[in-house]
Amino acid sequence: MTGDDCARAIRRQYGCTWRQGLLSLLCLALVAGGALLLERYALLALFGAIVVPGFVACMLLLLAARRLGWTGAMILLLAATGAGAWAVLPAYRHVLAAWDVQALPDQQLLACVFGVNVAVLGLPLWFARTRARAQQLADLRNAALAAELKALQAQVEPHFLYNTLANTRYLARHQPPRAVEMLEHLIAYLHSALPDMRSQASTLGREFELAGHYLALMAIRFGERLQYRLDCPSDLAAVSMPPLLLMTLVENAVRHGVEPKPGTVRIAVTAGREHGVLTIVVADDGAGIGETTLGSGVGLRNLRERLQALYGARAGFVLRRGDGGLTEAVLTLPATAALEVMA
Repeated sequence: MTGDDCARAIRRQYGCTWRQGLLSLLCLALVAGGALLLERYALLALFGAIVVPGFVACMLLLLAARRLGWTGAMILLLAATGAGAWAVLPAYRHVLAAWDVQALPDQQLLACVFGVNVAVLGLPLWFARTRARAQQLADLRNAALAAELKALQAQVEPHFLYNTLANTRYLARHQPPRAVEMLEHLIAYLHSALPDMRSQASTLGREFELAGHYLALMAIRFGERLQYRLDCPSDLAAVSMPPLLLMTLVENAVRHGVEPKPGTVRIAVTAGREHGVLTIVVADDGAGIGETTLGSGVGLRNLRERLQALYGARAGFVLRRGDGGLTEAVLTLPATAALEVMA
């Protein structure tokens, strides 16, 4: 924790505007005047003995705030309060002797002055230090989380681009005219997608749009072998989600569902919301879970790590066999309007 944190806490705790200071002095004057009118001389003297060391300690802390750390501030506060208690002791005895009022024993007075000022001035400073330390730890955790998320997301970019360019290379070798057509779609897709690849937040509608571009590219490669359908309800288009999570599921459906299986494969991408939970399902009737290594690759491992880092137990992913032999990748996220992640 830096000295600046301590200085800000001291100024916030003990500082005041001129108007606040004048109002405080007025309140003290009213208390003192009331004690005099009621002839509560012992109470008035005790009140003064407590206030004066506390006021001096506050002034010293404010004057030295920029040069003090937390330990220095606590030491100065204790030293100023203790020295102030000793300094006001003779004046306290003299005033009460002049009023012919019995004074408290020295030990009781010192304990009272020191204890009250430490409680009133020291405890808030201690709590401020505790809050500053907790905030610093939270900032460090957030910084570490942000760095981890950026590292995980950086792994997605080459993985996605490698798969897409590999498909283009395949067509360039076997069907050059189709490769040119695919490159045109790929350029248009990347022009739209690249700005989002380094973003920390996207929307469901945006991710469905990118998935549609990708499946259109794959349909050029596979022809009639690939049929696809996307269903994104319009009222969910603005729901926030991390970028490229959906793309990871669609890529895996193509790679592990379409590529290994001869004949036509259908892919359906759907989304729905229930009880504040967004559910995205990528289903295909391709090769199936039992005949592939689906779920053990880099893409889905990365997806699980990003979900854990971003949402913890509030999000989930499961790969299952659905009705009719479909392979279903089911992603559940909090259906929020803004992604809860540190920049």
